[in-house]
Amino acid sequence: MIDVAVDDRPREKLARHGVAALGDNELVAAILGSGCRHSNALAIANELLTARGGVHGLVRSTCDELARVAGIGRAKAAQVLAAVELGRRTLAHGPSARIQLRTPADAARYLLPQFGSRPVEQFGVVLLDTKHRVLRATVLTIGSLNATAVQPREVFREAALGGAAAIVMFHNHPSGDPIPSPDDVELTRRLAAAGVVMGIDVVDHIILGDVRYWSFKEMGQL
Repeated sequence: MIDVAVDDRPREKLARHGVAALGDNELVAAILGSGCRHSNALAIANELLTARGGVHGLVRSTCDELARVAGIGRAKAAQVLAAVELGRRTLAHGPSARIQLRTPADAARYLLPQFGSRPVEQFGVVLLDTKHRVLRATVLTIGSLNATAVQPREVFREAALGGAAAIVMFHNHPSGDPIPSPDDVELTRRLAAAGVVMGIDVVDHIILGDVRYWSFKEMGQL
């Protein structure tokens, strides 16, 4: 980064003033580490953020999408996605914490950092004990940009094998809008009915957007 003053280079600035002093583009430049023949890391970071609609757009990007930006090969794209995922995981609770999901808001706080803002739709379940403490969360199916297919047998096989007394179902909408589709409503109805037969309580179905959620229980639909 020879055309940027030493005091303004992201890594030097980070070491001198701390990570909070860096802008979004400087953080991305620090992750990239180096530029290419025609652009320095900061210029490439600016191009990347412009192409993906800002730093939040990185969360929903794939390796191929990032690699389309000039100066970002698959290796640098992987670096960016790894940093994004690491940040996501710092917001999630550690596996040793027995989180209790008392309300839909509790469930959303637990799920959004881990499973919101995904580029494709994923459907999963949170397995709960009799006190609605989390045993584990598991993704069962991964679909496309706007759909995923799940069968009741997959959901309740996972619940039974995990010794769950209750479950919270969840899936994300890559569009960022958590409003349920008619298919989401029908799937919720079918799975709730299957839960009665199986003796496993379906506590809620949470749809995850980017930062918002929809709870069937909260909306009085479950």
